[in-house]
Amino acid sequence: MKATITTERVLLMLAITVAVLMTMLFGFLGFFALPVFFNAGDSLLSLSWQPEQGQYGILPMVLGSGMVAILALILAFPLAIGITSFCLLERYKTVSVWVRRIVRLMTGIPTVVYGLAAVFLLVPLLRETFRYGSGYCLLATAAIVTLLILPVMILMLESHCRPMAEQLRLNATALGFTDIQTILFIILPNSTKAMAAAALLGFSRAIGDTLLPLMLAGNAPQLTGNVLDSIRTLTAHIGLVLATENGSSAYNSLFAAGLLLLLISTAVTSLIRRLELSHSRTITKEQL
Repeated sequence: MKATITTERVLLMLAITVAVLMTMLFGFLGFFALPVFFNAGDSLLSLSWQPEQGQYGILPMVLGSGMVAILALILAFPLAIGITSFCLLERYKTVSVWVRRIVRLMTGIPTVVYGLAAVFLLVPLLRETFRYGSGYCLLATAAIVTLLILPVMILMLESHCRPMAEQLRLNATALGFTDIQTILFIILPNSTKAMAAAALLGFSRAIGDTLLPLMLAGNAPQLTGNVLDSIRTLTAHIGLVLATENGSSAYNSLFAAGLLLLLISTAVTSLIRRLELSHSRTITKEQL
């Protein structure tokens, strides 16, 4: 008797396939990256990237990726909360519809469009305003990455806050709360896990982007405390070296860089999943 193909079995097969592919990906990168870690010794985890002198330190790129992601998150997080809160105000219902449409439109804009606009608008503006450097810098990259991660953060926050606002609006009005008071004192304080998940999602999106850092950061493998200095991110570094090297020690170091990037993304995704599960359990307990 032939087994019946059900939706559950199809989903199970797809889940197993994804798990196998992810395991193969980790195994592939680990197989090539671990020998690089052991052979390169301390030079791989140093602050100096000078291939001509046998120094292949990738820490400047790792820290550069972190600086871009954190600065973009600092800029995007209050904007995401503010725009989400505005869209929840009943008095601006008509305007908020168009705001949400623009946010959804931003999610479909190709990254290269942001980069191209920044090269001709933002970079010259920074160069002429501050009279420092070339304009291709950490600040330019973080500012445009902010536009990249802002829509996904807003959509995640709204998917959590809007049902809560609709559920509590009548009760809050009966208690004498205005719309702004309802958002500030009821909705936002009860959305901390959603805000943390949105922040982690934005961080993951920022640290994994390649094209914007490649176009705007200046690609200088250095550490700096000045947002107007050029830097190089880990993703841009992989793209640059992959296009110019083949089979060299610099090329082999890319496997270690890729493994680090994959581990960071996996860790952030795991944290997001834990927050979502914790939030679901909280809702279930409240319903019971």
